[in-house]
Amino acid sequence: MSRTPKKPKTTTNVIKPNEVLSIRKIVKSQILDPASNPFRGSPKEFSDVLYLFRRAIENGESNSALLIGPRGSGKSTLVETAIKSLQDDCEAFDDSVIVRLNGYVHTDDRLALKGIATQLQLENAVGDKVFGSFAENLTFLLQCLSQGDREHSKSVIFILNEFDLFCHHQNQTLLYNLFDVAQSAQAPICVLGITCRKDVTDLLEKRVMSRFSNRQIHLYPQAFETLEEGVRNRIQLCINLLSLSSKDKINISAATVAHWNAEVESLCHNPTVTDCLKQMYYTSNCERTLRNFLLLVISRLDDNKLELCPSDFSEVSKQLHRNLRVAMAEGLSVLELCLLIAMMHQNEIFDFAPFNFEMVFNRLLKFEQHSSKTMNVDRQVVFKGFEHLKALEFIKPVSSSSQVLKEFQMFNLMLVTDEIREAVNNYQGLPTEVSQWAFSDYT
Repeated sequence: MSRTPKKPKTTTNVIKPNEVLSIRKIVKSQILDPASNPFRGSPKEFSDVLYLFRRAIENGESNSALLIGPRGSGKSTLVETAIKSLQDDCEAFDDSVIVRLNGYVHTDDRLALKGIATQLQLENAVGDKVFGSFAENLTFLLQCLSQGDREHSKSVIFILNEFDLFCHHQNQTLLYNLFDVAQSAQAPICVLGITCRKDVTDLLEKRVMSRFSNRQIHLYPQAFETLEEGVRNRIQLCINLLSLSSKDKINISAATVAHWNAEVESLCHNPTVTDCLKQMYYTSNCERTLRNFLLLVISRLDDNKLELCPSDFSEVSKQLHRNLRVAMAEGLSVLELCLLIAMMHQNEIFDFAPFNFEMVFNRLLKFEQHSSKTMNVDRQVVFKGFEHLKALEFIKPVSSSSQVLKEFQMFNLMLVTDEIREAVNNYQGLPTEVSQWAFSDYT
């Protein structure tokens, strides 16, 4: 009796097209949220900030402090994690207000006051518009703060990112008044400045410094005993940022959440992905670098691409680690790129000996006479292009002597042949004869 052959099993994607957009949105929000992952390391500094906020919210105590640390050390993550912790376990949190200011956004006291009025929903603020002059807004703000007390007022926590930039505001009026209110305990407010400058207190005026509590919390990047430990921590962080929690069920089935998390776990231990994360960690152990990297990776998902694969990580890694000098060379004019090619051939002929403008100009003239029918070489224009390459540090002078005429000053080329040819390959609209000149054996 003959057996009928079995039909091959058809595999179907667990993740549906309508779910992948929700997954991408949720994961992006996790990556962009500093408090999306539990804060690791620096327990003393975390408890200091948490204590500062808790006393202001629960007991109405006013205070001021500075959180100081290098970029990428986790200052913003620490602050946002502390706020999230209070939001979860502090009953009085709903009776408090968090006001966030940034020195890059609020470039003067007028903009800062508008930001405060909008976030506090004061009477002179309607939507994003704030009415009144700077003096009126400042007076109104101080009156609102001074009329409160510990028992009947909402606590206000001011978080000033890039605190050192606020020190450059005229007369430091905003800082003076905030610190003055905090010191005099007119209202329960806490002022926390976040900065990467250790000498930030030297920027404060005497009258401002006299009202500052002088409390400083120093934060340093988390150090691991071995590189292997740091890499393992980085892989686990990658898994945490890409995984979905049980709460993320908007337009996503439980089966899809389980499947996605299993795939993320397997993907992050794939040798290709592990190598990308290792290379990134050896270059920079800053968590922000990893988040920016994952943001590009997750953005590759769409209706036609429902799941991530190792090639996504490797391609994004190549994109991020692309030679910056090559990218800059691609933005040069055709004439300036021809100058680089002439310098490259000059190095090939004379075994990387230093050159001057006259040597490069003569080589460019030979190319124009024998190969190019489109270039019109003008000496002054070419010299301006040569000076631009010097300003971009594509060429570096051998000596700083000012006694030699500029045309005869000797230079070294700071780009290698492969970098120049890669820029030529990627250059849009480059004449064919120029491209052939870059890859030709003759010079």
